[in-house]
Amino acid sequence: MPSISALILSNVQSTPMKILAALLIAALSCQLAAQNAPREASSSVEKTVVAALSFQQDDLDSFKKAHDNFNSKGWDEFIKKMQGFLDPSGAPSFTSKLVPAGAAAITSQENGTITAKVPGTLTQTHDKSTTTYRLRVEIQTVGTPPRINHLEQITCSRASAANYCM
Repeated sequence: MPSISALILSNVQSTPMKILAALLIAALSCQLAAQNAPREASSSVEKTVVAALSFQQDDLDSFKKAHDNFNSKGWDEFIKKMQGFLDPSGAPSFTSKLVPAGAAAITSQENGTITAKVPGTLTQTHDKSTTTYRLRVEIQTVGTPPRINHLEQITCSRASAANYCM
């Protein structure tokens, strides 16, 4: 089956019109690709944040999977914040699960570095006690696939503030 661009070009009679049609098709293709790039980056960053903040109490393997989403600088920073919440083997003393409340908002993207904000709810469980926070996660990633270079969790104080937490 011929492509749409081949059909368009075959129906254009003159060479200058064929060139113009080809340029138009190329421009539209570039525009569509440019529109998809931010959505793909947003989705990729969102998945990385969810994976990084989702792990199981007393399960070192799930915490190691979370580790895979960080570069060394980001992991060192994250581990400092986790001090007091890890058992002697390095496993978390609580379960954590992030559920995004919307798409990641890319605030900047250049030279392989993406800075974004991800709104959501973070549920943390320790034994039978559960706490859920409304928050936004501010994140900076580097590379492909994105690895977290910096992660900060900012809680929203009231339910009504969640709409303005971004």
